[in-house]
Amino acid sequence: MAEYSELELLREIRSPKDLDKLTNEQLDRLADEIRSYMVTVVSKNGGHLASNLGVTELTIALHKVFDFETDRLIFDVGHQSYVHKLLTGRAEQFASLRKRGGTAGFPKTSESRYDAFNTGHSSTSVSAAIGIKRADAILGVERNVVALIGDGALTGGMAYEALDDIGQQKLPVIIVLNDNEMSISGNVGGMSRHLAKMRTARSYQGFKRGFSKVLKHIPLIGKWMSDRFERLKNRIKYFILPNVLFEELGFTYLGPINGHDIEALTEVFEHAKGLGKPVVVHVITKKGKGYEPAERNPEKFHGIGKFDEATGECPSSRGNSAVFAEELCELAEKRERVVAITAAMASGTGLNAFKERFPERFFDVGIAEQHAVTMAAGMALAGTCPVFCVYSSFLQRGFDQLLHDVCLQNLKVVFGIDRAGLVGADGETHHGIYDISYLLTLPNMSILSPSSQEELRAALYCAVDRIEGPCAIRYNRGLLPSREMKGDMLEWECIKPFRSVCVAATGRLVAAAEEVCRDLNVGLYNARCIRPMDENALEKLSHAHYVITVEDGIVNDGFGTQVAAYLNEKGSGAQVIPVGVQNRVIEQGTVSEQDDECGLSKEKLAETIKSCMGGIYA
Repeated sequence: MAEYSELELLREIRSPKDLDKLTNEQLDRLADEIRSYMVTVVSKNGGHLASNLGVTELTIALHKVFDFETDRLIFDVGHQSYVHKLLTGRAEQFASLRKRGGTAGFPKTSESRYDAFNTGHSSTSVSAAIGIKRADAILGVERNVVALIGDGALTGGMAYEALDDIGQQKLPVIIVLNDNEMSISGNVGGMSRHLAKMRTARSYQGFKRGFSKVLKHIPLIGKWMSDRFERLKNRIKYFILPNVLFEELGFTYLGPINGHDIEALTEVFEHAKGLGKPVVVHVITKKGKGYEPAERNPEKFHGIGKFDEATGECPSSRGNSAVFAEELCELAEKRERVVAITAAMASGTGLNAFKERFPERFFDVGIAEQHAVTMAAGMALAGTCPVFCVYSSFLQRGFDQLLHDVCLQNLKVVFGIDRAGLVGADGETHHGIYDISYLLTLPNMSILSPSSQEELRAALYCAVDRIEGPCAIRYNRGLLPSREMKGDMLEWECIKPFRSVCVAATGRLVAAAEEVCRDLNVGLYNARCIRPMDENALEKLSHAHYVITVEDGIVNDGFGTQVAAYLNEKGSGAQVIPVGVQNRVIEQGTVSEQDDECGLSKEKLAETIKSCMGGIYA
């Protein structure tokens, strides 16, 4: 592929205005250069590749037609914003993508005036666009507002709420529907089938336009016949043309358009800009286009770590997702009522194996976490044992459903909370640092936080076979260590006996705490069950001078706060020192860098523990 210094055309693009200097042939060459450069950088840094390869020409055309210094471009999710960054003065810095202090993997308003809205989660772009457009009307600002949303994001209900609002109020927002037939995994559901029909509707559209034009040119009766034809067309299109959905919502529908034809895209965007009413521009793109390994396997290259640029091969890695999914398959063999649910993340959560072995008990609801939680509640009420595997940062989207539909009814739903804790290069929109804190507010919710692969397996069995109500099992990105499991999953493991200074660590941080405490005169407990709390262990800790809690979640109202509240209620004089993530934005970087920033690295943990020991063992 190519380094930045080798790119003849991209090096000349300092702002989108420079696109006007290029011929159509040069714009096509620019698209090739951009693809080549993205492959090179992502192969070294990891990132979202396939989606960006698919929107290269689309993004060039948008920047040719609109002036996004003044106009606003809102990305949905935002992992397809790399091309946008390259065209808006950030090409030279792009090699720092996803690194600490470098170019973010998602739009960030603090990074560039061209980034209109911080994104990272799905189905939000249209709502944000409405907000900007309404504020502009109040403040007397004249500009175009464009929301770029993928067909996968249209499986999220929030997008429909916003589309309905726009159409009802006739707000002149331009919706660009990037249709690549994919979200992360292949799309599912009725909207996916609907869009598939729309891709085949071009011949009807062409016939309609041509026939109306012919009728209007018939002397005397042409306009009358054309009007009658229009009314007839409006009746029959309900039966043969799928774009009625958008038209009935109040949009003018344009498309489908070849998303890799810059000239055609430029023409349709110019047309959309001049309409002054709600518009949907339906664009067909190929995810992974231009890089053969990504075209062949777009799901693998959606979000990928470092890989061999020449072959597309990446180092094999096994993570906690695979461990959890394997154990879920084993459990499903023995328990016919166990079912698995995903929200468009079958690959990311390891559930592809379950899907293959138990297709009739596997349910992918698309990017619809709220729906997934309430559906799981219904399945539990009817007698099955649903296991919803979901990233921590995405489960937040279903908080009301967790409370209202699952916990208040005390239904047996198991939540496999993947990517819990700090996640590294994806940054603040994807950290799973809030789940302990918000799950602790919910009645009847048990929370297990295993520290090893063996405990992860045991936690799943415990949640399915022993715990009566809802249960969350949180596990980090990466792979927990393998070590012999001692004791009961619902009891804390005493790794080092009680001392005046005791450490209670949970999840992946038990390993770090164990290493730090090995040669120190302190007690150490593995708090693998956050709720219910192990009252026997806490009774011992109540006699300590200092209890240092260690968690990879928000310190505010988290595990440490719960320990402190319990000891205070018992009248203990122990001083609890919670160590965890501060309640502020933790920027992208490696997990090690983020741990150090939050006081969770082994070096920082040692400093905290030794400072507590100082006044006792001096």
